[in-house]
Amino acid sequence: MGKKLIIVLLILVIVVLCVKLGASYLTKQTLKKVTIQNVDIARLANGEYEGTAKISPVSAKVNVLVNEGKIASIKIEDHMTGLGKDGEQIVNKIIDEQSLKVAAISGATQSSVTIIKAVEDALSKE
Repeated sequence: MGKKLIIVLLILVIVVLCVKLGASYLTKQTLKKVTIQNVDIARLANGEYEGTAKISPVSAKVNVLVNEGKIASIKIEDHMTGLGKDGEQIVNKIIDEQSLKVAAISGATQSSVTIIKAVEDALSKE
């Protein structure tokens, strides 16, 4: 009985590892296809801009406040994520660098990129 239990547990561990590795691979392949466009923030009128993005299974909705040609603030209205809550820190990088071309938050890459795409969506609307 002990040997059978060990074999079953070993098979279970192998299956879980395969699923995890497969999901990680698919996420990396999906993110490779995502491009971030440059947005000329200086040309935008003062005001609040709303944007959304979805890179399954992560989605985000943001409000971006532009004042005097600069991003003054970014408020995350909704962020559907699994373990990528830390990705919300990306808004600080965007504001500090006044650019969408910022490095993703380690460990929350998909959430970071989804939030960046939501900001891009907001700032790309006329």
